[in-house]
Amino acid sequence: MTEPESRLGTFGVIGRSVEVAPALRSGFLLTFGLAALGAGARVAVPILLQQSIDRGIVDGEVRLGFIGALAAIGAVGVILTSLCQRIAVIRLGTRSEQALYGLRVALLGHIHRLSLADHAEEKRGALVSRVTSDIEKLQQFFSWGALAFLLDGTLMFVVAMVMVAYDWMLAVTVFAIATPLVFLLGWVQRRLVVAYENTREINAELMGTVSEMVAGAETLHTYGAERVHVDQLAAVSKRRTRAWVKASLLGAVMFPMGEVFAVFCVCGVIGLGVARGPASGLTAGALVGFVFLTYRFLEPIAEFTEVLDQTQSAVASLRRVVSVLDTPIGPPPASDPLPLPEGRLSLEARAVNFSYRSRSEAVRPTPVLHDVDIVVPAGTVVALVGHTGSGKTTLGRLFARFADPTEGQILVGGVDLRRVSNDELRRRVMVVPQEPFLFDDTIVANMRFAGPEADREACIDAFARLALGEWLGALPDGIDTRVGERGESLSAGERQLVALGRAALVDPDVLILDEATSSVDALTEVRLTHALELLSEGRTTVAIAHRLSTAARADRVVLLDHGRVVEDGTHTDLVAAGGEYAKMFSAWVAATSTGSMR
Repeated sequence: MTEPESRLGTFGVIGRSVEVAPALRSGFLLTFGLAALGAGARVAVPILLQQSIDRGIVDGEVRLGFIGALAAIGAVGVILTSLCQRIAVIRLGTRSEQALYGLRVALLGHIHRLSLADHAEEKRGALVSRVTSDIEKLQQFFSWGALAFLLDGTLMFVVAMVMVAYDWMLAVTVFAIATPLVFLLGWVQRRLVVAYENTREINAELMGTVSEMVAGAETLHTYGAERVHVDQLAAVSKRRTRAWVKASLLGAVMFPMGEVFAVFCVCGVIGLGVARGPASGLTAGALVGFVFLTYRFLEPIAEFTEVLDQTQSAVASLRRVVSVLDTPIGPPPASDPLPLPEGRLSLEARAVNFSYRSRSEAVRPTPVLHDVDIVVPAGTVVALVGHTGSGKTTLGRLFARFADPTEGQILVGGVDLRRVSNDELRRRVMVVPQEPFLFDDTIVANMRFAGPEADREACIDAFARLALGEWLGALPDGIDTRVGERGESLSAGERQLVALGRAALVDPDVLILDEATSSVDALTEVRLTHALELLSEGRTTVAIAHRLSTAARADRVVLLDHGRVVEDGTHTDLVAAGGEYAKMFSAWVAATSTGSMR
């Protein structure tokens, strides 16, 4: 999957995320204003202290009434500004949660709108990490880092303005001494960005590896290959540890910088104030107050070093989220949709070429289909056959518009698929995949997600129309039988039966059947074969045939080889012609006959 956002800087990524989750921007000025009022209390204390020294002590006499009045003003100011600060924190927390909700929903929706080619290129674990760990990292940032940015950032801004109003020479001194810190932090930050992006990428790789090991535990155990994959996992874990240590060391370098520069600034202020003396108009109270303001200005820097450490990790996660959101959806929705004709629909491929998108711009796309021309008349069954890699599955996906041709056209009912709305396409054209996915629920629930308006009777009737009522009744809880995670409580053949029942419930006009390659028992195979015949009856059907017995029952057979149509005709005619299909069929007959004798 390409990541177009990788070239954007930090502010560019943040700006792009605000477009996706506008809650980040909503009411920001009011929140910032409340935080600025909250910072006022901390600024007021040095000012009141200066007034207490300069005007509260006159000729050695302490004016207790005046100082008490200042103390009361300070107390009221602290209460009011603390209330403003509290409201600002609540607003920030609410807006950040709304923004994260928007990002998560947008991310999940966009992932489901990506082309299957993008899903094939990206491990599931990596996509899951975008929605889980990357969003969680942003949530951790908003719970503390963003809060520190809001409160400490506004404090530094307000204090800087007061410092300039107090004494511009002392203010310039503080700013001049603190300026190198900005460049040093920037230098370290740039390296932190790279370090944390590396850690996130390795973490995604680790999650993908763990996901594969858990999902493939049975296969690993069968072949005794656990050790190999455990070693692979250990190697990825070691790389992750090294990456995190490097990032943490860079973050640790940043922490003492703020403390060192704070000492330099205070020394500079005191030294310059004493050197100028009372003749400059700088009173003792003003100098003490300015020292306190300097501490107020520099105080957040130490915390900022920790905040920046977390910020870079959050920005790296945000960049990964935005990179998915900016991956073009595929295929794009029809801008000016045309309705499909009523009744049976034909299928046609005109001069179709297709190449899967390369992961890198430097690598040329891999051609899969070359000048494919096929016409499937309405109501007929056409079998696509060919060796592995011949392009038959890819062509089936193009007929269902899981992707668009690189060149040429796919038409259904005489209408270019790119002009058909997605809702109508999914209602009229149904795909039964080779390995159907079942959700961890009951059979009826796995039926109804395809037809939410259907009741139990409609679901049971869909199985009955495929002569699967006896099989359904023999299950422990009938149509209420739980299928387990990914349907693991059912056999591979039974999962295929549920998928066929689901297709019958939708009652489409066009079927794309990717025949299962898994071995099934004899009874289930008979049920599958009969159910497929009943489901295909009267419908335009493209069967991606892995068993040539399926091709023998089809109205026409199309043989593909390296993405090209090399033979097209009825099963009988192609066998009689003695071409490549005849050789394949003879080899299949010999192999199945030998298997039967064994």
